[in-house]
This record gives sequence, C-alpha cells and structure tokens, in this order.
Amino acid sequence: MTVTEARDYLRLDGTDNDGVITPLLSAIPDYIETTTGMSAAQQATEPLADTVSKFLLALWYNAEGTETEKLERTINSLLKVLTAMAVAPTE
Repeated sequence: MTVTEARDYLRLDGTDNDGVITPLLSAIPDYIETTTGMSAAQQATEPLADTVSKFLLALWYNAEGTETEKLERTINSLLKVLTAMAVAPTE
C-alpha cells in the first residue's frame, strides 16, 4: 500500500501525517509475517493480506478510537485465516 492509498483509506487530506503513516506501512508486512508465517511475497498476491493491512493501519493510526475492540477481533480472525493459508500445502 502506498502512502497515498493509506491517506485515502484513513480519509486524510494533505501530507501532514505522512511521518506517522510511513513507518506504520513499513511495519505491517513484517507484523503479518511474524504473526502468520506468510511471507511478504505471499502477502503481495493475497487480497486478504491487503484487507488486514488496511485494518492494521486503521487500528495503529487510531489506537484511541471507539471501535478498536471490534477492529482487533476482526484483525485477529483474519490473521488466523492468513496463518492457515501460509501453512497450507501449495499445489
């Protein structure tokens, strides 16, 4: 995900928050790989990984938000699916 896509997803105007967004975007692939075993290369071709990335960005960016508990539950469920996909044998 690019910084521009992240700003669009977070509904932010301007570049004022890019200094916060950029390191969050950098951390997401490593976080997903650490928690699921799905490599960055696998994540790049998996649409569900893109969805989880957006949810993680929203959670980390708005850590004090009102919907954090629901978002955490959703993320955890999606990470479980990605874990199963990462360990499933490929054909």
